Amino acid sequence: MFLRMLEYKLMFLGKQFLKIDKWFPSSKTCSKCGNVKEELKLSERSYKCECCGIEIDRDYNAALNIRNVGKIDVGILGK
Repeated sequence: MFLRMLEYKLMFLGKQFLKIDKWFPSSKTCSKCGNVKEELKLSERSYKCECCGIEIDRDYNAALNIRNVGKIDVGILGK
């Protein structure tokens, strides 16, 4: 019910409502190079990519990945 109300309010404001797959590995994916880690413990609060070397807060990394998936879905960002 909450999501329907949120979708209605966003439509009313001229915004888009997008849902991504709940199993998308947003925390395990590097927001810079796209590398996906096999294992990432919940206790690990920072994300360090083995490929590009970026070190970033785990939640911020996940937020960037979710934003990028939304941008790809609406065609703002290429795959």
